[in-house]
Formats: sequence, structure tokens, C-alpha cells
Amino acid sequence: MTLAAAAAIAAAAAVGVFAAAFALYAVVEAHLGAAGAAAVVAAVAALIVAIAGFMAARKADQRQAPRNAAPDSFGFAEKVVEIVKDRPLLSIGAALAAGVFALKNPTLTAAVAKAFMETRQPPR
Repeated sequence: MTLAAAAAIAAAAAVGVFAAAFALYAVVEAHLGAAGAAAVVAAVAALIVAIAGFMAARKADQRQAPRNAAPDSFGFAEKVVEIVKDRPLLSIGAALAAGVFALKNPTLTAAVAKAFMETRQPPR
């Protein structure tokens, strides 16, 4: 249920972004024409992505561990949980992408699931 709720929230956010882009296009089209309005929408989207990138880079610089620090003794699962806590939107996007990929490639998904579920016997 949590994954379904997260997918619904992500879909609503995507619809909101597209609606805002269409509204901006409609407002600017009367003054600049179709090509100019499309350029303005692209420029605003690029500006938003650039600002988000700079903010993420600044946050990553602040979180960077000292060079003399001991390496983390976390396992893979703990690292995944930490990433999900630090970047929930990225995690939702990755989960949705993995779900779409799994739906498009059921044979590969079954092979990966079998590889993870298969018990290995120690060599003799």
C-alpha cells in the first residue's frame, strides 16, 4: 500500500509539473508565438533543473565524510535503507522505473528473482 501511495503521489507531482508547463506556454504564446513560448518553457525547466542540481551538489559537499574516517561497516541492506531515507523522491523514481522495467521484461525479472532466491550449496 505504501508503494502504491508513493506511486500515486509521484504521478500527481508529474501531472502538476506538466500542467504548470502547459499553463506557462499558454500565457507566453500570445506574446511570443509558438516557438518563443516553447523556448521559454524549456528555459524555465532548465533553470529549475540547474537550481536543483546546485542545491544537491552543495548538500553532497556538506555531507562528505572526512578522509581519515573509518569505512562504514554497513551491509547492502542498511545502505539501501539509508539512501531511501536521505532521498525519498529519487527512491520512488527508481522504484517506479524498476517496476516498469519488470513489467516490460518478465523473463529477465524472473531470472533475477530466481538468482536471488536460489540457495547455494557450499563446494565440496
